[in-house]
Amino acid sequence: TFSILRLVSMVVTLREWAHKSLQEEEERPDSFLERFRGPELQIAPSRISIIDSECYLKSKYVIWALILMMIHVNKACFDDLQTRNFILWLVLDYLSDVIYILDTCVRLRTGFLEQGLLVKDLTKLRESYFHAMQFKLDLLSILPTDLAYIAIGIHVPELRFNLLMRFSRLFEFFDRSETRTSYPNIFRICNLVLYILVIIHWNACIYFAISKSLGFGSDQWVYPNISDPEFGTLTRGYVYCLYWSTLTLTTIGEVPAPVHDEEYFFAVFDFLFGVLIFATIVGNVGAMISNMNATRAEFQAQIDAIKHYMKFRKVSKELEARVIKWFDYLWTNKKAIDAQDVLKNLPNKLRAEIAINVHLDTLKKVRIFQDCEAGLLVELVLKLRPQVFSPGDYICRKGDIGKEMYIIKEGHLAVVADDGVTQFAHLTAGSCFGELSILNIKGSKIGNRRTANIRSIGYSDLFCLSKDDLMEAVMEYPDAKKALEERGRRACWRRWTQVESCLTKHIITMFCPPLTSVLLSFLSDALLIKMIYI
Repeated sequence: TFSILRLVSMVVTLREWAHKSLQEEEERPDSFLERFRGPELQIAPSRISIIDSECYLKSKYVIWALILMMIHVNKACFDDLQTRNFILWLVLDYLSDVIYILDTCVRLRTGFLEQGLLVKDLTKLRESYFHAMQFKLDLLSILPTDLAYIAIGIHVPELRFNLLMRFSRLFEFFDRSETRTSYPNIFRICNLVLYILVIIHWNACIYFAISKSLGFGSDQWVYPNISDPEFGTLTRGYVYCLYWSTLTLTTIGEVPAPVHDEEYFFAVFDFLFGVLIFATIVGNVGAMISNMNATRAEFQAQIDAIKHYMKFRKVSKELEARVIKWFDYLWTNKKAIDAQDVLKNLPNKLRAEIAINVHLDTLKKVRIFQDCEAGLLVELVLKLRPQVFSPGDYICRKGDIGKEMYIIKEGHLAVVADDGVTQFAHLTAGSCFGELSILNIKGSKIGNRRTANIRSIGYSDLFCLSKDDLMEAVMEYPDAKKALEERGRRACWRRWTQVESCLTKHIITMFCPPLTSVLLSFLSDALLIKMIYI
């Protein structure tokens, strides 16, 4: 009876310890990202009401400017379009004047960046705007050229061509949008198509104006006689000119030969401009396709090089197939991009923040790194290296010298026996192992040797931190190094206590199996994993 009571007491003690140990494993809030970034730097508030520097680039304003750019040239060349709706055009012109004046006022109070800080001083804003070329163009666009209507007449839309001076805003909008959009290649294609359509539209309007000055139907090159009902409508006139302009500028169709000198000059200009457009289209589309396929081409080049090497070295077909499958897995799961190569042009501060945001949840799993200095955590997160293992690969073998620690991001690992088949436990995403073997803990009974065999069940995505990288990072943080070693010693002691408890359990099981099989069934696989490997 006394022995049973002692056994029950020991089991209760083990259960309380296990419950406490599992509670300690729960994730704790970690604010090292906030500590690394520091508090936001607050700029003294200004009494001046500053409009955001991008408000004038709203899409509606750009669409409005684009429509006016198309309509003004159109109504200047097609008389019917001007005379039938001149009241509407007057309203739109004066509405444009109001919008442009408001836009000029906005630009006077628009902040700009100086050394990365937003300038809000009204005097500096005015000086910067007045000395810019954009101010001169904006000033020309709001000149009251419509006063000439009194002397010349109201049906002279060419007088309002000064409204086209805001055309440069479109380029500014497109340049900024291209750097901020998530789909830059699609944006570039749409941008190129838009430019070509505008040029074709303007060229069609100029062709109609030249035909009007030379006389409709005077020869085969100009627009047919508008007295013909088939060509007398406004819609047919614009569609015909647009068709002629498209054939000429794209150099893909035959058009009637010119007759007069003016026609020859215009045709030569169109042909030269068409060649430039064709070259631009081919060059831009080719560059876009190359950019879109650059990653794939580089990845395929690596595969081809490895295939050539394996063929030259006469590698077995089975191993060659495994290598090809590994590459296929990388490409299918979008793991072929080298993060270090992509982020190499960023400053260290931004690169560290990106790495912390990407690996934040991963680092929270490693207990010995919790509550470390923010600077050390930044160094460590920059040194994490992704590794992908194929099915059946050994991550580590029993007795190997531990030079890396691993954190499982995706996949499943198995702790196996020496035969490589018998499985003791499974490791899933979020688990980490090998962290104690890279700390060089003095007096450790385990040392830096691996105590278990760990294999990948399927394809596994792991993060690796090498011993050399850890030592390099902690050289500048001696206090953090001491704290890590102390946590490592405590972890070693806890794990050896677990191993001894496990051994005690097995000894008791041999002498009293019926009783202990019931009392010790609460020990979970998660706890056994911590007893088996480091």
